[in-house]
Amino acid sequence: MEHLPVEVFIKRRRALMDSLPDKALLLVPSATLVTRSRDTEHPFRQDSDFWYLTGFNEPDALLVLMKGYEKSEQLLFNQPKDKLMETWTGIRLGQVAAVIQLGFDQAFALADIDQQLPKLLAEASEVWMPLEDEALYSRYLFWRQQVRTRFKRVASLPTRITDLSQQLGEMRLLKQPEEIILMKQAARISAEAHCRAMQVCKPSMYEYQLQAEIEYEFRMQGASGPSYSSIVGAGDNACVLHYVENSAVMQAGDLVLIDAGAEYQGYAGDITRTFPVNGTFSTPQQQLYNLVLKANELAISLTRPAATLDELHQAVVRCLVTGLVELGLLQGDVESLIETEAYKVFFMHGTSHWLGLDVHDVGLYRQEGKARPLQAGMVFTIEPGLYIAPDQADVDPQWRGIGIRIEDDVLVTATGCEVLTSGVPKTIAGIEALMKGDDYARH
Repeated sequence: MEHLPVEVFIKRRRALMDSLPDKALLLVPSATLVTRSRDTEHPFRQDSDFWYLTGFNEPDALLVLMKGYEKSEQLLFNQPKDKLMETWTGIRLGQVAAVIQLGFDQAFALADIDQQLPKLLAEASEVWMPLEDEALYSRYLFWRQQVRTRFKRVASLPTRITDLSQQLGEMRLLKQPEEIILMKQAARISAEAHCRAMQVCKPSMYEYQLQAEIEYEFRMQGASGPSYSSIVGAGDNACVLHYVENSAVMQAGDLVLIDAGAEYQGYAGDITRTFPVNGTFSTPQQQLYNLVLKANELAISLTRPAATLDELHQAVVRCLVTGLVELGLLQGDVESLIETEAYKVFFMHGTSHWLGLDVHDVGLYRQEGKARPLQAGMVFTIEPGLYIAPDQADVDPQWRGIGIRIEDDVLVTATGCEVLTSGVPKTIAGIEALMKGDDYARH
């Protein structure tokens, strides 16, 4: 598994610094270990912003960037080498190796942070940090007080503190070529796992057994695991958008909806496929499925630079409402049904979200009150769905308890788009063929 070279992270740090005013001091904290129960922790997952700028995968660290300082400009505070602790929890990079391997000007032990940060603040004109991090903000206030105490005759405290999240979010939104390579790999692994699920699925399996097959494939293909909690919902459970219990027995005649993606070197895959537990769609299932597929393919066909996610969503809504009227699930004029949002009883979520280091990635959706135009390098999902609740009394019983979502990951290119998740079938013919053992159906 090839990791991104250190030069990529150095370049990102320099680009971020170039976008800031002179004498700006920027602080980005790492993630920390989170207790699962008593003396055990959840598996460590690095903060996405910190990872984007450092490529450093240890907890309890702080990135400090200084624009226009006379001395060092890229600093890291991290845990020191400690043979006893390393025996228990693994090798630490330490300070010397951090400079060599991560490209920092200097690295300090975490214990030095309260000594060093007031010195840096005393020279800063303004500070940039993620303001939602209450722990960091509390430390910042302490460091400001230390400046007053230690440097009151020579220092002028920063006059402005600015939230870093938007600046860094906009930078992360446009994926660079090296990121696109990793995202394609995350999508490929995710697609292989969904194919595996289709091939092994059979009636009387538990949902969690199908989840195990998917996540096994993630790890066998080199992913760190799932990029979010896998959803495996069969029958009525497919109508619960964020169903994660995955504990029911799957019955012949039901559909199973799987929303699962692999995380590869920090980047998320995000795929949803819906298929019949017994390998064959019923007629009502076919009708609803083909309607959702039509909306999915329509949105993909409209994806290109200068289009907007709002336009894609409006096209999806119109497609679904028209089809629901034709099937008798909605009654009335299509325009009126759209205007009154009558469709939301069956399609209650958006069509898209940004995708990257986070499965719901950063970056503004609107600029100056308007939907932002798409640009080459953006990656997002297209995921129309229909969910007919099992207790939906005003619809024909043949539709009740059917939940369908079809989700793909899409990269905007200079001339249109590329579907990164095409490695797993989504047509009825392709799904049924793969479930019957035709491996070529995925291509």
